[in-house]
Amino acid sequence: MRELALHILDIAENSISANADEIKIIVEEDLGKDILRILIQDNGKGMDAETLAKITDPFITSRKTRSVGLGIPFFKAAAEACEGSFTIHSVPGKGTTVEAVFKHSHIDRMPLGNIESTLLTLLMGTPEIHWIFEYRNNESCFIFDDQPIKETLDGIPLSEPAVMRYIREMIETGIQEARLSGIMEATH
Repeated sequence: MRELALHILDIAENSISANADEIKIIVEEDLGKDILRILIQDNGKGMDAETLAKITDPFITSRKTRSVGLGIPFFKAAAEACEGSFTIHSVPGKGTTVEAVFKHSHIDRMPLGNIESTLLTLLMGTPEIHWIFEYRNNESCFIFDDQPIKETLDGIPLSEPAVMRYIREMIETGIQEARLSGIMEATH
């Protein structure tokens, strides 16, 4: 994968396959500590210790459509190749948390990519899931929670063109403002 947003999409799809109905995605850029941290947390079916121990093996997958599962192993390899770390915790019946930390300035770190489009794809493709997204840049933070929007819409689909435009603009503006604010904080 050429950008980290695609890794986020892949891990979130794993959460969807694990029957999660709430998925939280946190992207944190801390320029002072020189880290980029990505956390994906779900309340899906989780994994037992045996499955968890094998999950970073590219030849292990629960999918029926192919016999290899490259998403998690590639995400782990990408983080570790950039002087970072990768952890995965899971409890059967409770859910799974995946965390990848990258050295932000590492020359081999993939760009974050189009996180806004990734989030919109997840929201529009699985409106039955409660999505929470946090983007942090130094001390600045943008939080998007789709639940209040869904309650306000009272049955109007998220895929309605005017709703999609509103959500896209909200996410793009929120991330952009947090980025700019975080950069200004870092330079003062």
